[in-house]
Amino acid sequence: MKSLFLIRHAKSSWDSPDQNDFDRPLNARGIKDAPVMAKKLVDRNVQIDAFFSSPALRAKQTCEYFIKAFGKQKEEIKFLSQLYLAEASVFEETILLLDNKLDAVAVFSHNNGITEFANQLTNAKIDNMPTCCIFAVKVEADDWSKFAKAKKTFWFVDYPKLIS
Repeated sequence: MKSLFLIRHAKSSWDSPDQNDFDRPLNARGIKDAPVMAKKLVDRNVQIDAFFSSPALRAKQTCEYFIKAFGKQKEEIKFLSQLYLAEASVFEETILLLDNKLDAVAVFSHNNGITEFANQLTNAKIDNMPTCCIFAVKVEADDWSKFAKAKKTFWFVDYPKLIS
C-alpha cells in the first residue's frame, strides 16, 4: 500500500505586478497557513518518505514548512521542474517513476493541474483545491510503476478554511 499527498502551494503574493510568476513568494496568509497545515498533517500521524516540489518559490516555501514540521532537512526536498504549472498527466508520469522504497510521498505543485489530477484519482471530487490544500489518497500497489492501474481510495482532504 502506498500513500500520496497532493499539496497545492500556500497563498502567494501578487504585490509586484512586474514580478516573474516563478519567483512569487508566499504572502502573509500563506506564511500563516503553511505551518498550520503542516502541523495538521503531522498530527494525523502519517509518515512521509519523500517530498517532491515544483521549484517555483511559493511551492518551495510551502514545502519547507512541511518538511520542517516532519523534522527533516530542507536538503531532502527533491525539486522537479516538471511540477511547475504541470498538467494532470505530468503528475502521473512523475509518480510512475518513483522509487519503490518510498511508501508515502508528498507532491507540492500548482493549479489547475493539481486539482485536475486529484479529480482523476478517485470518485471524490473537488471543484478547486484551495491554496495549501492537502488531498490524500491510498494506492493499492507495492510498486509505483503500477500506479496508473492501481485502485486508489480517497483518504482525506484538508485546507485552511476547514479549520479557521
